[in-house]
Amino acid sequence: QLQLVESGGGLVQAGGSLRRSCAAAGIRFSVYGMYWYRQAPGKQREWGASITSGGGTNDADSVKGRFTCSRDNAKNTVYLQMTRLKSDDTAVYYCNVRVVGNHYWGQGTQVTVTS
Repeated sequence: QLQLVESGGGLVQAGGSLRRSCAAAGIRFSVYGMYWYRQAPGKQREWGASITSGGGTNDADSVKGRFTCSRDNAKNTVYLQMTRLKSDDTAVYYCNVRVVGNHYWGQGTQVTVTS
């Protein structure tokens, strides 16, 4: 059964850093692109960053230059390193994988940035 288990959220001051992790089980992790989304209070879920199976990355303009997506295929884990955090980054963060057209989501973890 496919599972995505996230960790690494929490409370951080503006300007600080956090690293999120998402461990995958039940899939051949290395062949899939992985995605990070976030949902701020009162807003729709939005894509933030992604990494291809080959390690190429893409970031939304809102996080470009501050967030970095990486992966460790030996650990079936994708990471999101978040730096220079702002209050606008406060949201629930989700990892995501698309398998045969279906979306699978991690449980989501709150990240709160205080000023």
